[in-house]
Amino acid sequence: MATAFVFPGQGSQSVGMGKALAEAFPAARAVFAEVDEALSQKLSHLMFEGPEAELTLTANAQPALMATSLAVVRVLEAEAGLDLAKHAKFVAGHSLGEYSALAAAGAFTLADTARLLRIRGDSMQKAVAPGEGAMAALLGLDLASAREACTQAAAETGLVCQVANDNGGGQVVASGAKAAVEKAMEIAKAKGAKRCILLPVSAPFHCALMQPAALAMADALANVAIKAPCVALVANVLAAPISDPAEIRARLVEQVTGSVRWAESVSFMAAEGIDLFYELGAGKVLSGLVKRIAPDAAGTPVGTPADVETFKQNIKS
Repeated sequence: MATAFVFPGQGSQSVGMGKALAEAFPAARAVFAEVDEALSQKLSHLMFEGPEAELTLTANAQPALMATSLAVVRVLEAEAGLDLAKHAKFVAGHSLGEYSALAAAGAFTLADTARLLRIRGDSMQKAVAPGEGAMAALLGLDLASAREACTQAAAETGLVCQVANDNGGGQVVASGAKAAVEKAMEIAKAKGAKRCILLPVSAPFHCALMQPAALAMADALANVAIKAPCVALVANVLAAPISDPAEIRARLVEQVTGSVRWAESVSFMAAEGIDLFYELGAGKVLSGLVKRIAPDAAGTPVGTPADVETFKQNIKS
């Protein structure tokens, strides 16, 4: 089987994530300790014990999700002999998961990744005043129709409204100014959307309103060493593989305001022969999306000690 490793994004966090891994494996404990030190914060305690409201804050959720994903990677390396260069054809991550993928593939150090995601989370949170932005899931609408709804809403309101994520299976997310997103929801329903749901997010991610955060990330990334990853990254904004450090830096900046082309990314990998997607980290959102986007491929979450044991058996066979 041809394999890709994918890494979850914001929304997959939950209190207790990573705790069982830390209790079972020294390699996981080492990751959480290094992230705590890099951030000068006991982030692992917040992950294991909560409170949920504090964990959900963007500036905490982003490095926390990365830490959980990298704990899984290090455990699989130690316990199952995982070698990404040998066992994976591609890596990819959903939004912040792109940083996890790059850290797993050796492009960033763990400490640098944690610090970058703290800056990313802080700057994205501060880019738009609370209540001024919104994101909405437009369900049961194809990408072209969803894009038309956003474009029309922006034109009618004179405000920002863009497609933020194409998650596949008729799940497209709009992002922008609150009034424009609400208008897009009305237009989408008229175009045949089954449902339109405002999402419980703290800021309108992946749209032009995030430009201040993109500038902050350009500054932050300019001061961080990036190595060529051992496995090509299928980039969110391209839905195509990249490995050059300069291009990685540019695409990570572009990603802040650009659309997460997840359905196209998974479809590209499936067309390249990937039939097994391992989702490393918290939750199983991406594994579910794989089933919708590439029905002939398997999506398998690995985030618990039991999952690690299953992985060990599979990789031996």
